[in-house]
Amino acid sequence: QVLISIRTKEEKVQVAAEALRRAKFKFAGRQKVHVSSKMGFTPFGKDEYNKWQACGRLIPNGIDVKWLSSRGPLHRLIGRTAYAELAAAELAQ
Repeated sequence: QVLISIRTKEEKVQVAAEALRRAKFKFAGRQKVHVSSKMGFTPFGKDEYNKWQACGRLIPNGIDVKWLSSRGPLHRLIGRTAYAELAAAELAQ
């Protein structure tokens, strides 16, 4: 059972782990500090997250991300980047 879950920047992981190590003495019983290999509160590992982000298959959804699977209409995946580039070009003019 998870008592506390936090998100930090990559360079602040050691500081956060130390803070949680000190905070665990405030709770009764044996508590463990676990540093996850996942990215934020998503089900993806850090390398998977970067790969899918570069492909444009992840959509920010507040605290986590929405993953676009390969099922469904193709215009969701294929026309998305072309449409974004076209919109950016129109705004530049």
